[in-house]
Amino acid sequence: MSSVPISTGETFIVGGIAACTAVTISNPFEVAKVRLQLQGELAKGAEKVYKNVGDTLTKTWKNEGFGGIQRGLGPAASWFYIVPTTLNLTYHDEYAGFYEPIRRTVNKLAGIQPDEQVAATSIMAGAASGVAGAMCGNPFFLIKARMQAYSPVLPVGTQHYYKNSVDALKSVWRAERWKGMIRGMDAAVIRTAMGSSVQLPSYNWTKRTLIENGLGRADSTWTFLASSAVSGACVCMVMQPADTALTRMYNQPTQTLANGKTVGLLYSNPFDCLWKTLKTEGALAWYKGTTAHFLRIAPHTIVTLTANEVYLGWYKAAKSKVKPAVTHE
Repeated sequence: MSSVPISTGETFIVGGIAACTAVTISNPFEVAKVRLQLQGELAKGAEKVYKNVGDTLTKTWKNEGFGGIQRGLGPAASWFYIVPTTLNLTYHDEYAGFYEPIRRTVNKLAGIQPDEQVAATSIMAGAASGVAGAMCGNPFFLIKARMQAYSPVLPVGTQHYYKNSVDALKSVWRAERWKGMIRGMDAAVIRTAMGSSVQLPSYNWTKRTLIENGLGRADSTWTFLASSAVSGACVCMVMQPADTALTRMYNQPTQTLANGKTVGLLYSNPFDCLWKTLKTEGALAWYKGTTAHFLRIAPHTIVTLTANEVYLGWYKAAKSKVKPAVTHE
């Protein structure tokens, strides 16, 4: 089965389906994470609306129902979200979205065998594929965060009400044009580069280590799960401060100046956001929503990577059974 050729385009499609499966399961934790990150924004000692991730989910379910805990699912699961996700979440030994082509190219430029796993080139490839994903998906990440932050009962942060994903994109376009569509992209690039730089290498390293030490087989679900869990934990630890900055950059109120330029009222860039958050709320504020973030990353990463391996195996098995038509002359 391993000899069946799979193109980069095919891995994008398979990875997209896997990511779509995962985001449906992990989205409630993303809603909780966004709201925890925004509560008490730039307000020292502010009263907490939500105590923790469990309290956030309970209150959201009680006051807003199923629609509340799944706010933002539309843009999260849309094809335009799946495409950039596939760039840095498609794991396969031979093809991995943009990650493997980039890693192999960097290896060649450095005089290293393309198949050799080197930490430095793996980190570079992971960061590059992550940046590409962040740039492609920014408008949808933007409206996702704003839709998840909105609550008609227990609001935190600036409130942006949109009827649906299409209405959200139209509203942003009418208000700011292209400037609105790329708002927060600098924070998204930093956040995604940090996460992707460890996500792919940690997954591949864990998987290879388990196989080489006889702790798991290459085609074992246990191997996929263990590798995914380690990868998710690494991502969460590395990119949490940047993720908090990203949420706040996306959700901040804006103002149109006399010259027609629209600017954020709270932060000028992600570093300004981190600095103001540190001064007002303390260093721990960078890690607001960390538990919710891990609970979002863990199932999302595990389901995405495991589903991708399973779906890819199914696809290759089905493809190997398709025999070319025989013509008689």
